[in-house]
Amino acid sequence: MSSESVGISIRNLGLAFGDNEVLRDISLDIAPGEFFAFLGPSGSGKSTLLRAVAGFGPRPSGQILIGGEDVVDLPPWKRNLGMVFQSYALWPHMTVRKNIAFGLEERRLPAAEIRRRVDEALELVGMTAFAGRRPSQLSGGQQQRVAIARTIVVEPKVLLLDEPLSNLDANLRIQMRRDIRALQQRLQLTTIFVTHDQEEANTTSDRMAVLNDGYLQQVGTPMELYDNPSNLFVARFLGTANILPGSIVEEDGRKVFVSDSGVTFPLDIEGEGQRSIVFRPQNASIHCGRVEADDAHIDLPGVIVHTEFLGSIVRYGVKVGNETLLLDLPHIQGEGLIAEGTEVTVLVARERILALAG
Repeated sequence: MSSESVGISIRNLGLAFGDNEVLRDISLDIAPGEFFAFLGPSGSGKSTLLRAVAGFGPRPSGQILIGGEDVVDLPPWKRNLGMVFQSYALWPHMTVRKNIAFGLEERRLPAAEIRRRVDEALELVGMTAFAGRRPSQLSGGQQQRVAIARTIVVEPKVLLLDEPLSNLDANLRIQMRRDIRALQQRLQLTTIFVTHDQEEANTTSDRMAVLNDGYLQQVGTPMELYDNPSNLFVARFLGTANILPGSIVEEDGRKVFVSDSGVTFPLDIEGEGQRSIVFRPQNASIHCGRVEADDAHIDLPGVIVHTEFLGSIVRYGVKVGNETLLLDLPHIQGEGLIAEGTEVTVLVARERILALAG
């Protein structure tokens, strides 16, 4: 089974349902063979963007180029895309084999070709032994495998996955996302995966686009977006972050950051006016008592106000001025927790601190 990889370019895409504008000037590129995720909260526009690529819904403004061809005016069946829906949408009265063969039969392929392709698809998704069963006789994960096989058997140019893991339990989701990623790499098929789950996007995608309120917020690899968010929404959405709003002011001839609650960060920051300091809980350390920072760190005196044991890490809440910062330390077997009420010093590496507008 093969399908030549194609790239996708979305240019100035906009879409509205009546007066409700749900996609606003979206532009991004997806490389041939790339596993690309659309990530965002409910109502962000991610599923609407996927459906626009597929050709479902009202005609958007802008361009959708698939393999260099603008498909905006083409109906879904002429775009040669394969879509796996959240509900799987299997025919309940058909066997697994018949479900997978359905699209090929509609294309009136020779019986021998249909049999060969279906056998190959069954083997790819590990469902050969279940070919004679009906969907009601399968688990959720098995139904999903059949839905994927039915989609890839027609050899689409692009595979579209609309939150395909949302109906599975937590443990099965982990296994299935690995299986989907392995299958995609084997086929080298350009794939778009829609999810609201950061962990799913992080573990499957080569790159991802974060959307909110119909706007494209940032595009990059999962690590790039986590380590260097371009704005406060991305910083908040991609994991836990300490975010202190404040402003850059001049103090004793140099610029420093002062949070709205009065905590001063002696950082040399360019620009002026409102900013927010951002750093991740694991990018700081806690030391009992008063510790002076070296040139590479800043020191913030505080008090432990709460603790959370999370297995591999312990999350501490440290009151610094009127702010409560979250700090993560690795849990080491046999070591106890720092007691609430303990006076500590938080050391934050200067290079790990971001100053974002807003």
